[in-house]
Amino acid sequence: MKIAFTTTGKEISSKIDARFGRTDYIQILDKDMQVLEIIDNTDIAQEAHGAGPKTAQKLFELQVDIIITGNGPGGNALSVIQRGNTKIYIGAADLSVEEAFSAFKENKLSLM
Repeated sequence: MKIAFTTTGKEISSKIDARFGRTDYIQILDKDMQVLEIIDNTDIAQEAHGAGPKTAQKLFELQVDIIITGNGPGGNALSVIQRGNTKIYIGAADLSVEEAFSAFKENKLSLM
Protein backbone atom coordinates (compact mmCIF):
# COMPACT_ATOMS: atom_id res chain seq x y z
CA MET A 1 0.00 0.00 0.00
CA LYS A 2 1.34 3.42 -1.00
CA ILE A 3 0.19 6.40 1.06
CA ALA A 4 0.83 9.98 -0.10
CA PHE A 5 0.99 12.83 2.40
CA THR A 6 0.94 16.48 1.27
CA THR A 7 3.56 18.11 3.49
CA THR A 8 5.42 21.32 4.22
CA GLY A 9 8.79 19.54 4.46
CA LYS A 10 10.78 16.41 3.74
CA GLU A 11 10.91 14.93 7.25
CA ILE A 12 8.46 12.55 8.93
CA SER A 13 7.98 15.27 11.54
CA SER A 14 6.87 17.76 8.85
CA LYS A 15 3.36 19.14 9.04
CA ILE A 16 0.60 18.16 6.63
CA ASP A 17 -0.05 21.02 4.24
CA ALA A 18 -3.61 22.32 4.26
CA ARG A 19 -3.22 22.97 0.54
CA PHE A 20 -3.44 20.12 -1.91
CA GLY A 21 -2.34 21.46 -5.27
CA ARG A 22 0.28 23.89 -4.03
CA THR A 23 1.75 21.64 -1.36
CA ASP A 24 5.52 21.96 -1.11
CA TYR A 25 6.27 18.25 -0.83
CA ILE A 26 4.62 14.90 -1.21
CA GLN A 27 5.89 12.09 0.97
CA ILE A 28 5.10 8.57 -0.22
CA LEU A 29 5.20 5.97 2.54
CA ASP A 30 4.11 2.36 2.88
CA LYS A 31 1.74 0.98 5.53
CA ASP A 32 4.71 0.47 7.89
CA MET A 33 5.70 4.16 7.64
CA GLN A 34 8.76 3.35 5.55
CA VAL A 35 9.64 6.22 3.21
CA LEU A 36 9.34 5.15 -0.41
CA GLU A 37 9.82 8.52 -2.07
CA ILE A 38 9.89 12.28 -1.43
CA ILE A 39 8.52 14.46 -4.24
CA ASP A 40 9.59 18.10 -4.38
CA ASN A 41 6.48 19.94 -5.54
CA THR A 42 7.78 23.49 -4.96
CA ASP A 43 7.95 24.13 -8.71
CA ILE A 44 4.14 24.23 -8.73
CA ALA A 45 4.27 27.67 -7.06
CA GLN A 46 5.16 29.11 -10.48
CA GLU A 47 1.88 27.89 -11.97
CA ALA A 48 -0.75 30.59 -12.35
CA HIS A 49 -3.55 28.08 -12.89
CA GLY A 50 -4.04 24.34 -12.70
CA ALA A 51 -1.82 23.55 -9.71
CA GLY A 52 -4.34 21.07 -8.30
CA PRO A 53 -4.75 18.98 -11.45
CA LYS A 54 -0.97 18.93 -12.01
CA THR A 55 -0.32 17.69 -8.48
CA ALA A 56 -3.15 15.19 -8.88
CA GLN A 57 -1.58 13.92 -12.11
CA LYS A 58 1.73 13.32 -10.30
CA LEU A 59 -0.09 11.27 -7.67
CA PHE A 60 -2.09 9.39 -10.28
CA GLU A 61 1.12 8.44 -12.11
CA LEU A 62 2.69 7.27 -8.83
CA GLN A 63 -0.31 4.94 -8.38
CA VAL A 64 -0.83 5.75 -4.72
CA ASP A 65 -3.61 3.98 -2.87
CA ILE A 66 -4.35 6.70 -0.31
CA ILE A 67 -3.83 10.46 -0.12
CA ILE A 68 -3.78 12.18 3.26
CA THR A 69 -4.05 15.96 3.07
CA GLY A 70 -5.49 19.05 4.70
CA ASN A 71 -8.45 20.50 2.85
CA GLY A 72 -8.46 18.20 -0.16
CA PRO A 73 -8.35 18.77 -3.89
CA GLY A 74 -10.73 20.91 -5.91
CA GLY A 75 -13.09 19.51 -8.51
CA ASN A 76 -10.66 19.35 -11.45
CA ALA A 77 -7.94 17.69 -9.39
CA LEU A 78 -10.46 15.30 -7.88
CA SER A 79 -11.54 14.13 -11.32
CA VAL A 80 -7.91 13.27 -12.16
CA ILE A 81 -7.46 11.31 -8.93
CA GLN A 82 -10.74 9.44 -9.35
CA ARG A 83 -9.44 7.81 -12.53
CA GLY A 84 -7.61 5.43 -10.19
CA ASN A 85 -8.83 3.68 -7.08
CA THR A 86 -7.23 6.25 -4.80
CA LYS A 87 -8.97 7.22 -1.57
CA ILE A 88 -8.55 10.74 -0.22
CA TYR A 89 -8.61 11.51 3.48
CA ILE A 90 -8.86 15.12 4.62
CA GLY A 91 -8.66 16.96 7.92
CA ALA A 92 -4.99 16.36 8.68
CA ALA A 93 -3.76 19.96 8.29
CA ASP A 94 -1.11 20.95 10.83
CA LEU A 95 -0.61 17.40 12.07
CA SER A 96 2.82 15.85 11.56
CA VAL A 97 3.05 12.97 9.10
CA GLU A 98 3.27 10.58 12.06
CA GLU A 99 0.22 12.14 13.73
CA ALA A 100 -1.74 12.09 10.48
CA PHE A 101 -0.92 8.42 9.96
CA SER A 102 -2.13 7.64 13.49
CA ALA A 103 -5.31 9.65 12.90
CA PHE A 104 -5.87 7.71 9.66
CA LYS A 105 -5.45 4.34 11.42
CA GLU A 106 -7.84 5.46 14.17
CA ASN A 107 -10.46 6.57 11.60
CA LYS A 108 -10.22 10.20 12.74
CA LEU A 109 -9.85 11.64 9.24
CA SER A 110 -12.71 12.23 6.81
CA LEU A 111 -12.94 10.21 3.62
CA MET A 112 -13.61 12.54 0.73
